[in-house]
Amino acid sequence: MNRWVVPCCFLFVSILSSTGSWAEEKSSVDKAREALTKQEGDSDSAKQLEEVFQAAEKNYSLLKKGKQSMSYSFDYSYFGDQRFDIQIVNNSVRNLDVTPAATHSFTNSFSYDYGLLNNLTVSARLPLVSKFDTQDELSTTDLGDMSFTLRWQPLAYVPGKPSITLFSSVKTKTGVSPYEIDLNRQLSTGSGYYSVSGGLSTSKVIDPVVLFGSLSMTYNFEQEDLNQVRGARLLRSVQPGISFSLSGGYSYSLSYDTSLSASVQISYSDETTLKFNDGSVAKAQDQVSGIINFSLGNRISEKTILNTNIGFGLTEDSPDILVGFSLPINLAGLKDE
Repeated sequence: MNRWVVPCCFLFVSILSSTGSWAEEKSSVDKAREALTKQEGDSDSAKQLEEVFQAAEKNYSLLKKGKQSMSYSFDYSYFGDQRFDIQIVNNSVRNLDVTPAATHSFTNSFSYDYGLLNNLTVSARLPLVSKFDTQDELSTTDLGDMSFTLRWQPLAYVPGKPSITLFSSVKTKTGVSPYEIDLNRQLSTGSGYYSVSGGLSTSKVIDPVVLFGSLSMTYNFEQEDLNQVRGARLLRSVQPGISFSLSGGYSYSLSYDTSLSASVQISYSDETTLKFNDGSVAKAQDQVSGIINFSLGNRISEKTILNTNIGFGLTEDSPDILVGFSLPINLAGLKDE
């Protein structure tokens, strides 16, 4: 790779969900609020996309066989919304109250990469999540959902030609599930279900620019045997929808030590189905999210690049603002010989 190009794109995708709509008739304020308040579980349904697009930044720099590395990243996101409390009687609105809501999320993540082969790398990511709801004065700090990613380059890199990487990811439900807490008193730190994703990413070096793009699909597994109180009913199972995501951007090398990058990520999540103990079924509407992200990479030592980024939501289903940074962890046992 040309020495003027510094691969420093750092993509953080933290897509939050919007308010859901239900087809069930409501006769109380509690049921109406339940229907119109955004589902916390859905807010984390696209967290696996973070790993998907982190793969995009590494698709031209897989580790050599036997090599290993660690990195640390910090991400902050803010989501502001309006909550509606209504009472519907005989299809007529009897009471309406609009309440502002604001959620702050702080995520500290540690990632570990190991080169199984020269063109095959396995990764693990462990997040620690802190959330604050300033409207309801709620807060929590706990583990998030661990994830494992496999990246494979089927063809060797050829200068001047696009580089293609195939990837797959598995996300666990190690975080606090939004379907197993008291929604009025607690916050979640995970999605509450397992998911798998796969796709491909590509990049091409055009001195002094690196162009990159990524396409992925995520399947979320149904979560059963739940017993969460929601209004006058008990939530028994949740079937999250399938997600698709597309991203693209570029990184421009200003010098050997500094580079700028910009990217756009668009994702679509199908509707989520919730089943209750009385046999009723509710569906949260599908969601479309768009985020534009800008990143600055600075080489602070021979093997250390500090990436800082800021992003903005483009749709109602996206966070209002995203801020983060990442850097490698240089441990003696992990340094290349």
